[in-house]
Parts: sequence; C-alpha cells; structure tokens
Amino acid sequence: MNIHELVELNNQKRKLLTKEKRKYYENMLVYIRLSYRISDLETEETLSELLDHLLDAQGEGKTAEEVFGKNPKKYADEIIGELPKTVTKERTLLIGWGILFFLAMGMILSGIVDLASHYFFTDDGLMKEFYLGSALLKTAISIPVAFILLYSIILYLRWSCFKKINKIAEFFIFWLYGAFSVGLFVIFYLFIPSIGPELEISVFIVIMSGIVLFILGTLIKRKVEKGKR
Repeated sequence: MNIHELVELNNQKRKLLTKEKRKYYENMLVYIRLSYRISDLETEETLSELLDHLLDAQGEGKTAEEVFGKNPKKYADEIIGELPKTVTKERTLLIGWGILFFLAMGMILSGIVDLASHYFFTDDGLMKEFYLGSALLKTAISIPVAFILLYSIILYLRWSCFKKINKIAEFFIFWLYGAFSVGLFVIFYLFIPSIGPELEISVFIVIMSGIVLFILGTLIKRKVEKGKR
C-alpha cells in the first residue's frame, strides 16, 4: 500500500471515531506530520496503528487517555523518536521543490501585477526593468527568510496542538504574523539599493519563466512522491 492509499484509509477510519477521540487523534496527527525529519510512509503507517488502537478502545468503551495516557505530547514524541528519519536525498529534493515553487510564485505574481498595471492603469508594464545585482540580493535574502517564517509557523502549530487556545486570539496572532511577513518582504524590496547592470525584460518572459520553474518544481515533487511508493 502506497502513501496516498494509506492517507485515504486513515481518513476513512477517522470518520468512525467519536468527537472526543477524533480531536485527540487529529492533534496527534498534526504534531507527528509536522515533524518534517521523519519518513512520510512510516508516519502514515503509525497513524493507521493509532487509529486502530483508538477504534478498539472505542469499542470497549475506553477513553483515549486510558489508552495513550494523559500526556499525548510525550507519547507523540516517543513515537517520533522511533520513526526512521527522512533520507538526505529526499529532504534535498523537497527543499529544491520549495525554492522553485517560491521563485515561481514570485515571478508569476510579479508578472500579473505588471500586466494589471499596464491594462488598468495605463502604465507601461509590458517591459520590466530591474538591476541584476539587486535582484540576486533580494532573492538571496528572500529564500532563507521565507523558510524561517514557514518554520516558525510549523513550530507554533506543533506547540499549539495539545493546548487550548482561544480561536479569536489565534486568528489575531496569524493576522499579525501575516502582516509582519508581508511587511518584511516589502521592506526588502523597497530599501535594497540599485546594484549591478540595469536590464529590461518582457513581462511575458517573466511569467513564462515562472511557469517553467513551477513545472520543474512539480516534477521534483512527483519524483519524491514516487520514491515513497
């Protein structure tokens, strides 16, 4: 059974749980899946076993705490410690996919904004001018910053799995974090000085380049998924 079939099977099993046990399982699921260093296939197999234990306990009238204890985080950490780690090649491919996807989205969105500026605001947005050194510096800064921001979200989600957090407060936290993230990139793009030779390129080439990077990233992602089967 491959990883996609396991995920589908686990989703079907989850529907059979009571509300209390489903909440317990979903916290475990998020916490374990966000441990990016472990193998996805073994993770789903372990989650399937957890579901089986919960379903058996449900049939016997037991609570989730009676089966796994009152400290689900500690139990999840023990599970993670026993699971095999993601191989270096697979992790490298995933990082490559993330970088290509980030660059692709940046180029495509930039091209769309320039096109909208041209057609709706009569601005000559069909040719994009940029300084090569500045563009390379912005890219070199943006990629690690994006990974740090993403990793911070993952850490927060894992931390919040087994805690009772007010939904309104959580929404406010994410809103502030989103505004901070956008503002950070805006600062980079506004305050990095003009460096290197000035180049001019068609906005359509920018969009097409973004699409090519997106396709390459998709191929890498499929290669990773194929290796998990």
